[in-house]
Amino acid sequence: MTATPVIEGWFTTGAEPHLLATRCAQCSNLVFPPVPVDDARAPLFCRNPACDGTEHTTVPLSRRGTVWSYTDAQYQPPAPYLPASDPYRPFALAAVELADGIVVLGQVAEGYGTSDLRVGAEVELVVETLHADDSGDRLIYRWKPVAADGGER
Repeated sequence: MTATPVIEGWFTTGAEPHLLATRCAQCSNLVFPPVPVDDARAPLFCRNPACDGTEHTTVPLSRRGTVWSYTDAQYQPPAPYLPASDPYRPFALAAVELADGIVVLGQVAEGYGTSDLRVGAEVELVVETLHADDSGDRLIYRWKPVAADGGER
């Protein structure tokens, strides 16, 4: 069995995972989640309304950022969401501001909740198993709180 991302192309795996974004070659605008840069059906136009760029590259984003906002998901999202647990367990969500200049929303790492977060606190990207199916573990990116000294919390 293998471990694969729930959504291909949004993040890398391994010891130091990264989110992946699309960067416009003309204005440097970043887009997450990334948009396909190799789709031959039509040119990919920049998402910046002031730019008419059509050349883009996929780039890794910063692994660490600061909590911009956070909340918890007390209700189970509707289908096709696949719950990681049965019965459903609420989980925390964090909007994280990256040094790259964008804010990315994601779940908070397993074992952490809103009581472990505060606006301005540092978090880092980790990859964890969301659920397992017949093909193996299905991976998701999450935000893990970092202690003030840079270690784990």
